[in-house]
Amino acid sequence: MVAAPAFRSVPIATPTKPVAQFEHPVAKRTIWTDKTVATISHIALIAWVVIICAPLLWVLMSSFKTTQQIFASPFTLPTSFNFDNYVSAWTSASIGTYFFNTVIVVGFALAIVMLLGSMCAYYLARYEFRGSKIIYYLMLAGLTFPIFLAVVPLFQTLRGFGLLNTFPGLILTYVAFALPFTVFFLYAFFRTLPQEIAEAAMIDGAGPWRIFFTIMLPMAKPGIASVAIFNFLGLWNQFLLPIALNTNTANYVLSQGMASFASQAGYAVNFGALFAAVVITVLPVLVTYIIFQRQLQGSVQTGMLK
Repeated sequence: MVAAPAFRSVPIATPTKPVAQFEHPVAKRTIWTDKTVATISHIALIAWVVIICAPLLWVLMSSFKTTQQIFASPFTLPTSFNFDNYVSAWTSASIGTYFFNTVIVVGFALAIVMLLGSMCAYYLARYEFRGSKIIYYLMLAGLTFPIFLAVVPLFQTLRGFGLLNTFPGLILTYVAFALPFTVFFLYAFFRTLPQEIAEAAMIDGAGPWRIFFTIMLPMAKPGIASVAIFNFLGLWNQFLLPIALNTNTANYVLSQGMASFASQAGYAVNFGALFAAVVITVLPVLVTYIIFQRQLQGSVQTGMLK
């Protein structure tokens, strides 16, 4: 018998070096482009933060110095944290009085404009009636009207009604100029709210006022919070309207008080107290933004998605 041939196993050669993976040049270029854009963006953001924060930090440091220390070493840290400048600004410069005047005017104006603006925006967004579009476009036209063009007519109107140099006159003026923006901002939120919920509440016996205050208004809370913050920032920093319509020193707001701070002292300006007054003026706005920062960002994102 013939023996079967023996088969030998031939070893398979394995590559000693890994095979280089092919990388598309477009993908490689895209990666480098993304890295470059990210680097430039971070550098620009850091520079912008420095530009914004450096003056604020300098004002804060200067508020604890005397006038002589500010001129001798303006960019050094204060030797001690003395609050005499804040006490002097609050009492001697009447910043405390101006602060409470601003709180009264802005508080009442903000409450009135948010109530009237939300009601107006809701009615224009949810109900169709003759002339609704005209009213809405007139509200939009109010956004394009410059404030300084209305100073003289407002002056004559308030003087005719006996509201010149008074808190009610200033509050009504603030409300009039903040109302178009409020209606424009909240109109989109009320337009996107589901109508089925309002219809279900109506079937259960709820009236229009109850539907608005208990159902629709809470559902539009993101938009209301956002526009309230924007209105607060704008009204707190208002300068032209108080200067033109409120010449009574007892009713000055913070913007007027800061403008008249140097003129009251003549040539001997207490710069330490002046910087302390600036900190007192800026602090409520800064604290409000820090507290409601997440709410503001979420409200804007929600409005954009809607």
